[in-house]
Amino acid sequence: MAQVTVMIDGKAYRMACEEGQEPHLTELAGRFDRYVGHLKSQFGEIGDLRITVMAGIMIMDELSEMTRKLGLLESEVASLKTNRDGSLETQQRNDQQVASALSELAARLEGLTAKLNGRTPASVN
Repeated sequence: MAQVTVMIDGKAYRMACEEGQEPHLTELAGRFDRYVGHLKSQFGEIGDLRITVMAGIMIMDELSEMTRKLGLLESEVASLKTNRDGSLETQQRNDQQVASALSELAARLEGLTAKLNGRTPASVN
C-alpha cells in the first residue's frame, strides 16, 4: 500500500491508499480542506470535531442531491431509449409501407406502359 500525507486545516494526516491513487487522495483531501476552511471562516473556532462533522454533513448533502439528480437522469435516459426504440419500429414500418407502395406503383406503371405500347403486361402472359 502506498502512503500519502494530506493537509486538513493546517494539520498533516498520513493516509494509506492503493498504489497510483496518491494524487486522487490528495485532491480529495484538498477539496475536504476547502469545506473545513469555508466553515471556519463562517463560524470561527468552534472545535475541530464539530467543524469536521459539519463538513462531512455538507458533503453528504451534496452527495444526496447528486444521487437524486443522477436517478432523474437515469430515468430520463431510459425514457429516451424507449422512445427511440418505438420511433425506430415506427420508421421501419413506414419504410416497409413506402417500399410496398413503390412496388405496387411500379407494377401499375409497367401495366400502363404496356397498354400504351399496345401490348399485354408481362405479368398477364
